[in-house]
Amino acid sequence: MRIVVAGSHGLIGSALLPALRDGGHDVARLVRRPPTRPDEIGWDPDLGQLDPAALDDVDAVINLAGANVGERPLTPERKRLVLTSRLRTTSLLSRGLAAADPARPRMLLQGSAIGAYGDRDDDLLPETEPYGSTYFADVVRQWEAATAPAEQAGVRVVHLRTGVVLAPSGGALGRLLPLIRAGLGGRLGSGRQFWSWITLPDEVRAIEHLLGSSVHGPVNLVAEPARNAEVVHALAEAFGRPARVAVPSFALRLVLGDFSSEILGSVRAVPTVLTADAFRFAHPDISTAAAWVKASSTR
Repeated sequence: MRIVVAGSHGLIGSALLPALRDGGHDVARLVRRPPTRPDEIGWDPDLGQLDPAALDDVDAVINLAGANVGERPLTPERKRLVLTSRLRTTSLLSRGLAAADPARPRMLLQGSAIGAYGDRDDDLLPETEPYGSTYFADVVRQWEAATAPAEQAGVRVVHLRTGVVLAPSGGALGRLLPLIRAGLGGRLGSGRQFWSWITLPDEVRAIEHLLGSSVHGPVNLVAEPARNAEVVHALAEAFGRPARVAVPSFALRLVLGDFSSEILGSVRAVPTVLTADAFRFAHPDISTAAAWVKASSTR
């Protein structure tokens, strides 16, 4: 399969590209500079520039591009960047796929997030649930709507609603794991909020699975949701450390601002579509996931 990937340098993209190539796929990455290798394609989403011929021989586009939400304080300017970086890349790729040869079956696996549901307490959240009312839910709503040109042209579009990606470095655990290793980890806020998580290998495997599936629309890329306190406890136990130093909610709000809603909010998303499509998780529960994180961090 000929696959083009946008956002290939992030946590997920960096793991996905070698996996796709190991699987025998012909993979090219989109880069925001003049290409220097045969497997690179230049583009500029901010200027709406992408060679119309770049997608002519492509079977699938995987779009993981977008400004990191938790990397910097969410000032009004940063909020605009979070949204526009997603809308510009998604719209450009959707229009490109819509304009490509209609006789060739194509698919767009579009990055998205479980932030779509907002803060929903203990409610089980399959993909049929409506969008929430938070800032991040509105970002996801507009982000997913930007794929309309591709969908209207008959492209199979999958919205990859990814949860908290567990990995030995980077991602959601980038700041938390060093504290856990030092014995300074603990629940965040009340600890009762649900975190819908997935390990990095399962995230990659799920994307590979969806390439060969007929599924379309939103797909929750999550395993078995667990409460924040359970996630922290499982990780601390895997590293042989205590998990007693709780971080109060007010401190998280003070330090993280609007992003604290993603840490303190409860999203109990379930992988209804993946399970129905016969996907099997390598790390189906938080104990096996924590053990994998520990084993991978010592390599």
